[in-house]
Amino acid sequence: MDILLISEYILIIALVIFMLAAVRIITHRTIAMGLIGSATFSLAISVLLLTVGAIYEIEFYKDIALALLILGVVGTIAFSMALRRN
Repeated sequence: MDILLISEYILIIALVIFMLAAVRIITHRTIAMGLIGSATFSLAISVLLLTVGAIYEIEFYKDIALALLILGVVGTIAFSMALRRN
């Protein structure tokens, strides 16, 4: 095992812990905290997908992660604009 593979596994463990923290943020009572938590969770999923895809050489992992990042940002902006109007 080389040092790059070990560091990628450590990154995966850190991202799983980060996702658990994001789920805890999502479950707060305010809408703003839920919005921040869902954006954080989509970011963690994208980075996790990039890491796992690079380790196991999965096809189209970059395209899926990019689409998830773009749609996550667009959804966050759209939801905040709708929340601002009300």
